[in-house]
Amino acid sequence: MTAVCGRAPLSDRIVGGENATAGSWPWQVSIHVIGFGHNCGGALITKDWVLSAAHCFQNFGVSNTLMYFGRLNQSGSNPKETSRTASRIIRHPNYNSSTFDSDIALIQLSSSVSFSDHIKPVCLAAAGSVFSAGTESWVTGWGRIQYGGQIPDTLKEVMIPIVNNTDCDKAYEGINISITSNMICAGLLNQGGKGSCQGDSGGPMVSKKDSLWIQSGIVSFSKGCAQPKYPDVYSRVSQYQNWIKSYMSSNPPGFVEFNTEKPTSNSNFRSVPNLLLFCLSLTFSIIHLLPLSLFLKID
Repeated sequence: MTAVCGRAPLSDRIVGGENATAGSWPWQVSIHVIGFGHNCGGALITKDWVLSAAHCFQNFGVSNTLMYFGRLNQSGSNPKETSRTASRIIRHPNYNSSTFDSDIALIQLSSSVSFSDHIKPVCLAAAGSVFSAGTESWVTGWGRIQYGGQIPDTLKEVMIPIVNNTDCDKAYEGINISITSNMICAGLLNQGGKGSCQGDSGGPMVSKKDSLWIQSGIVSFSKGCAQPKYPDVYSRVSQYQNWIKSYMSSNPPGFVEFNTEKPTSNSNFRSVPNLLLFCLSLTFSIIHLLPLSLFLKID
């Protein structure tokens, strides 16, 4: 599977870009709640499986789930897209809806998808991968452009650096959330303005190693959208290699080890151009921690 994963032949990365172009992120999935529309993102990891966030499926299940592959726009024509329903949704048994630990889910497709330049699987970070502070990471999704704002029609992309877990945990002190080893954080610490928001939940965070794109994280939660003090928090994919492979031993995803040298300071990355932020998901009645799916409501 490694020979296939993580390649985006139509990718045209422009730092400072906002709208993605067709085929730029061929593993991106738009997960819809039938009858409501886009709810969460996901990533195609094999021809039969999608990786997403567990919290996206707290209120909806197999019969409500429709996934689009090769999609760029939520309206109008997407000539390269295809869709599948779900045959099985597997939330991690250790998922905790209060702490967001193990916020990861696998969705098995009702039938296999065929790969093309617009539809390809992403590589996954192998166990033991290291994403040091400052590692350039890209997040993609159809999340809100600002908290409480409209859902964009076109897939958005943003580049943000990794924030180490120690700094991330300090940022979340006082609001009863611990950043565990199962999480990975990213954002412009003390600057904000770039990140994920409502609707981006479940989507991939990826970094490039040579010619391959490797998924390091799954959009999970944040406090607000792209706030200066609070980095966005993602499920750390490398922690779940054995769990993922246990469901697809005959055709496993491509796992690739990623290891970056540790930069001296996150401050080196503050000069990164300010990209359009996109919010993850949710409409919340409490503005504390936002899971980033659209239709999940926390009372």
